[in-house]
Amino acid sequence: MFGNLSLLELQQYWFVIVSLLGSLLVFLFFVQGGQTFIFRIGKTELERTIIVNILGRKWETTFTTLVTFGGAFFASFPLFYATSFGGAYWVWMLILFAFVIQAVSYEFRTKASNFLGKKTYETFLLINGLVGTFLVGVAVATFFSGSQFSLDEMNSVTWGTRWRGLEAVLNPFNLSLGLAVFFLARVLGLLYFMNSIDHEAILQRSRKHLLYNAVPFLVFFLVFAVWLMLRQGYAVRPQTGEVFMEPRKYLHNLLEMTPVLVMFLAGVAGVVGGIVLSLTRHSSRGIWLTGPGTVLVVFSLFMLAGFNNTAFYPSSTHLQSSLTIRNASSSHYTLVAMSYVSLLVPFVLAYIAIAWRSLSRTKIDEKEMIEGSHY
Repeated sequence: MFGNLSLLELQQYWFVIVSLLGSLLVFLFFVQGGQTFIFRIGKTELERTIIVNILGRKWETTFTTLVTFGGAFFASFPLFYATSFGGAYWVWMLILFAFVIQAVSYEFRTKASNFLGKKTYETFLLINGLVGTFLVGVAVATFFSGSQFSLDEMNSVTWGTRWRGLEAVLNPFNLSLGLAVFFLARVLGLLYFMNSIDHEAILQRSRKHLLYNAVPFLVFFLVFAVWLMLRQGYAVRPQTGEVFMEPRKYLHNLLEMTPVLVMFLAGVAGVVGGIVLSLTRHSSRGIWLTGPGTVLVVFSLFMLAGFNNTAFYPSSTHLQSSLTIRNASSSHYTLVAMSYVSLLVPFVLAYIAIAWRSLSRTKIDEKEMIEGSHY
C-alpha cells in the first residue's frame, strides 16, 4: 500500500501526521494552562490539591503526545530536527527543562520523603505552565518568520547569533503567537476546571478569570493572524527548489487551499463559541467546542506553513538553507516503513479516549481528596 506512493506523497502524508500531533499537543496544553492558576484559584491547600489532581489525571497524556510529536518529527524530517535542535538549542533546552520539572512535581509532591515541601513542587508546575506554553508558541512562530541559520554542503548548521534561538523572543511577531498560545492554554485550563471540578468556589473563580484571559488571547491571536496574512512568506519554486520571498504568501495559501480555509474558519468559530457559551450561559461544556476548535486552527496553521510550495522552517539570513517538505525528509524506504507503523495511531488514540472517559466519568470534589490517595 504505502510502497506504491511517491516520495512526495509520503512526505506530505507525514507532514500531515506531525501536524495533527502538534495540534493535539496545543489542545492538551490545558494542563499547563491550568497549572498557572494553582495559586490564583487555589486559595487553600485543599483547593490547590483539587486543582493539581484534576490536572494530574491528564498530564501524562500531554507528556506522551509531546514525546510522540518530537519522535515523529525526528524520524520523518530529520534535517529539521538536526537544524532546529542543533542550532536553537537554548530554546529547546528550556522547554525540555520545563516539562521535566513537571513530571518530577507530579511524582514527588505528596511523597513522604518530599523534603522540598508541596509548595516547591506547585511552583515548579507554575513554571512549567508559564515557560512551556509561551516558548512553544514562539518556536512555532519561527515557521513563518524564519530563523537565523545557514546550512553548508554537508548540512552542518551555523546559527547566526550566540543566543541560539532565544533571539526569537525579541521578535514582536513571534511574541504575538507565544502570548496567544499562553493565554489559550489558560483559557482551556479554566474551561477544563469548569467541566471537571465540583467545587463552587473554584468554579466561580474560574468563570471570573475566563474573561480576563479570553480577551488577551483573542487580541494576540488576531494580531498574529492579521500580521501573518499581510507579511511576506517563504515560497518555493517546485521546478528548482529555489526559495524566494512572496508578498502575502500565507494569505495566498489560505485562499488557494479551500479545505484548510474551511478548517481554519470552523476552528475559530469553535474556539470563540466555547468561550462565549461558558461566559454567557455558565455552561460546563465550553471545552468541547474550544478544544476541537483549537485542534482545527493549529492544524490549519501547520498546513499554511508546509504545503502549497512553502518552506516550513525558513532561514531569514540564507534563503536557500530553508527547509521544505521535499529537502528535509527521510528516505522513501524509511517513510514507507514508518507509514505502516502509523497505522497503529488510531488504536492509540482510541486507548487515550477510553482512558480519558474513564478518568473523567465523575467530577472531582473535596470528599475524594479527603478520603482517597492523590498527587
